[in-house]
Amino acid sequence: MQIPKGKKIYFASDNHLGAPTREASLPREKKFVAWLDEIKEDAAVIFLLGDLFDFWMEYKKVVPRGFTRTLGKLAEISDSGIPIHYFVGNHDLWMNGYFEEELGIPVYHKPKEFIFNNKHFFVGHGDGLGPGDKGYKRMKKVFTNPFFKWLFRWLHPDLGVRLAQYMSVKNKLISGDDDAKFLGEENEWLVHYCKRKLQDKHREFFVFGHRHLPMEIALNENSKYINLGDWIQYYTYGVFDGENLELKEY
Repeated sequence: MQIPKGKKIYFASDNHLGAPTREASLPREKKFVAWLDEIKEDAAVIFLLGDLFDFWMEYKKVVPRGFTRTLGKLAEISDSGIPIHYFVGNHDLWMNGYFEEELGIPVYHKPKEFIFNNKHFFVGHGDGLGPGDKGYKRMKKVFTNPFFKWLFRWLHPDLGVRLAQYMSVKNKLISGDDDAKFLGEENEWLVHYCKRKLQDKHREFFVFGHRHLPMEIALNENSKYINLGDWIQYYTYGVFDGENLELKEY
């Protein structure tokens, strides 16, 4: 895809709306919606790389209450013709059709490649990739198991959502509290993952969330890894102007 002159591509991740409570996250939600309202003026494509919500679970006829401002703004932008791509994170991996049907937003459960202005992008949330992170990887296998999802859906939504929200805040394997510390480039497992992927194919940009830290790390002379940070502490996002991809703060 060739980006029209004057247009840009935007990336954001890890809002965790609803945490620690809906009331406490409301100012963050309003700030994010204001950002969406601004970037729609020159956005060619918008990427949301997961954990927009601190918890999201879709029953057949029920979705979690709240987040009306965000969902309404995403619907408005999508309806205007600006493509939005959503990658599920470890907090909202139980998406199952709502975004596609109600908002017209495709949802991806695995990293995906895109080409813009002849630049290759490898994009995803980032959870469970690379070496290590074994505790979370085991937990993710349980959460993505069809039987576990079927069993959870038999709970009344009021009980199921409350239980999941409690686990999301209290369990560090899910909440990712330990991910908010820079481990040193040699210990960053997503850096190892990106370098391994480069052995198979060249990509100019690897873009992930999940780590809650804004990072730009050169993988070689022509490729770099970018972590988008979050909308809790840093309010950072990525913007590609057709040639370069860089992090900015809102």
